[in-house]
Amino acid sequence: MTQRLHLVFGGELVDPGRTTFRDVDDIHIVGMFQDYQSAYTAWKAEAQRTVDNAHMRYFIAHIHRLRDEEAEAGPTEELGD
Repeated sequence: MTQRLHLVFGGELVDPGRTTFRDVDDIHIVGMFQDYQSAYTAWKAEAQRTVDNAHMRYFIAHIHRLRDEEAEAGPTEELGD
């Protein structure tokens, strides 16, 4: 079975209409989740918790989409092997 990891993270944006974080060092990493539903539940909780701050945004990153297990690894991916 393929594992479909999702990362939930967020922080304060410079402008609510864009996705540039005000302070990258202050990004809140909520966690890594094994399925979209779990990630969505965590995302929704954080989004609702910070609803009074128009500059706060949380995102779900589809980590499983970053890797294609069938593709050959790049030279920097497996250094030392």
